Amino acid sequence: MPKKKDDSNKVKSSYTADDISVLEGLEPVRKRPGMYIGSTGPQGLHHLIKEIFDNSRDEAMAGHCDHIEIALLPGGYVRVADNGRGVPIDKHKTTKVSALETIMTVLHAGGKFGGENSGYVVSGGLHGVGASVVNALSEYLLAVVYRDGGMYAQEYSRGKKKSDVKKIGNSNKHGTIVTFLPDHEIFSEIKYNWSTILHHYRQQAYLVSGTRITLIDAREYNKPIKHDDVYYLKSDLKLEAPSQSFYFEGGLVSMVKYTTKYETLLHKNIFHVDKTEDNIKVEIALCYVDDVNEQVTSFANNTYTPGGGMHMTGFKTALTRVVNNYNKKYKILSEKDGNFSGEDLLEGLVAAVSITMPDIQFEGQTKDKVGNPEARSAVESVFADSFNDYLEENPDDAKAILKKVVLAMRARQAAKAAKDSILRKGALEGMTLPGKLADCSSKSADESELFIVEGDSAGGTAKQGRDRRTQAILPLRGKPLNVERARLDKMVANNEIKNMIIALGTSIGETFDIDKIRYKKIIIASDADVDGAHIQTLLLTLFYRYFPLVIASGYLYIAQPPLYKITKGKEVSYAFNDDEKIQALKKLGIDPDELESATVDGMSLAGGNEPSDEILVSDEEEQSKDKEISEDASSTKKKSKINVQRYKGLGEMNADELWETTMNPETRVLKQVTVEDASEADRIFDILMGDDVPSRKSFIQSNAKMAQIDV
Repeated sequence: MPKKKDDSNKVKSSYTADDISVLEGLEPVRKRPGMYIGSTGPQGLHHLIKEIFDNSRDEAMAGHCDHIEIALLPGGYVRVADNGRGVPIDKHKTTKVSALETIMTVLHAGGKFGGENSGYVVSGGLHGVGASVVNALSEYLLAVVYRDGGMYAQEYSRGKKKSDVKKIGNSNKHGTIVTFLPDHEIFSEIKYNWSTILHHYRQQAYLVSGTRITLIDAREYNKPIKHDDVYYLKSDLKLEAPSQSFYFEGGLVSMVKYTTKYETLLHKNIFHVDKTEDNIKVEIALCYVDDVNEQVTSFANNTYTPGGGMHMTGFKTALTRVVNNYNKKYKILSEKDGNFSGEDLLEGLVAAVSITMPDIQFEGQTKDKVGNPEARSAVESVFADSFNDYLEENPDDAKAILKKVVLAMRARQAAKAAKDSILRKGALEGMTLPGKLADCSSKSADESELFIVEGDSAGGTAKQGRDRRTQAILPLRGKPLNVERARLDKMVANNEIKNMIIALGTSIGETFDIDKIRYKKIIIASDADVDGAHIQTLLLTLFYRYFPLVIASGYLYIAQPPLYKITKGKEVSYAFNDDEKIQALKKLGIDPDELESATVDGMSLAGGNEPSDEILVSDEEEQSKDKEISEDASSTKKKSKINVQRYKGLGEMNADELWETTMNPETRVLKQVTVEDASEADRIFDILMGDDVPSRKSFIQSNAKMAQIDV
């Protein structure tokens, strides 16, 4: 009998209307959540709060709200409340349901699309998908509206209403409260970062001056919250929970003062302009500090724009032109020195640039970059006129700024000459790979990995244990140079850093090219001690300051080697911290209650601070076998050794252990390095790695309780 032909993998020849899938309502959001919130990891989780907050913030920008509250509640719930006008609850003429339900269940529905006749002339939530996307990605959402003397509510689950809008009481309040629980089917972990939330909404308070933003961390609130409690603000709830309020009248000037809290200002007055031109409101604050790095932050309609855009192009163009014109007028530089470059003007600059305008064009839902050409014209015009007046009216400030710019120009020219003399033109591309680099055989950057390893000992072990086809090893000798205050010429003269630059293949400075990178996984592997943490910080400083695109592209990682190796006979397990070590010991039959008191030769097993601890435990299986062999077995117990080894460095592992725990893609643990907020990262790097010792001491003392110290 002939075999039946298998058509299971055959491509269907017909293609009709029946083959077209149509996702209705909010189904597209649940099908592809990353398209709307960026990711389903921590970034996307925090983005849900931003989307609801943005609606309240737009009420504040329109002058109808002066208080917004965000509360993290037990069980993963989040509540965002404002005292604005309250979302309309009357029936929408197109959808035939309430405006509240329309906003919550229909993409691109809101009060931001009607031009001058809409509910908002200026809005950050351009795309109108915020509330509906949060609703689609929430297991539960409750919207409560106070308006027109009433209190109204509607509940939803995964984007679908559970009931119609109901009036549940009378009230003279006005505003909107949205409480939601992110969907566990979408997000693998519902865990918010309190410091991330604090920083972002402090930033928002600067941008909406005169609006109070209150943050409440009630996740550990020990009293049960009644269902009706979500209808009320903190003052009504009387939550005894950590909270923080931000209120700034100074706007961007307050932001610049905060950013430069640990810096040395080079002039007396902070420049500030707040002016509207062609229906575009431009606000800029800036000053110069004694630093070699720039700290420029930009916003459009109160949305952080890390990608910059047209408004930043206008700002930088005007800054360069005004300072060069001032130089020509007062002949601070001779003509043979030429003009200042844009790079010279950015060194030591701390600035905040914000625009608000109708019909703004963002690139993508993540609102990374502004595309309106008119934004450039407005910023360039407003800033050029105001900054020129500032320099003329404040000659001492102008003199200090020009002195800083001249020094930056001289340093740039000297650094370029020194770099060229060290590396020669094109030398980075043609230079032989460093001798200490054990390169991989693959020439594909997509599959190649570079391990930057602390010390020759660990480097030698890593070279033995690696996958030679895809994994390259670069050992470091000693601690690399702290580049926070070092210029490019000093950096490229340092052998360790020069070896890294050559190994990466991207070059550095103005010749940097991310497309020439030789490895798309760069893994920092250092020991789990104080020296290892310091080396890790120095390398992170190097990448953040000189290879930011490597981080932005997702190519930088930190290896997470285990702290403990636990063996019992042929059974081996690894623990990355003390909690995992305790759990592993529990599985091996050690009574958890005895862990704190169990000692071997006077050493505590619970602490695990010694290289190797041993304890003898009864092996019931072996004892059972002994009973079958000997009549005397009942009176004896065979003991098996459990060995707890504490690794103090990668060099203590043999090649097989290092491969299994740290290098094998199937079993290793890597932390990807990301920068969620560049301005805050810049501030922290400057405090921790800069020259201002008192500021660093103050920072360490203030944050000591949050440190995780391995004693």
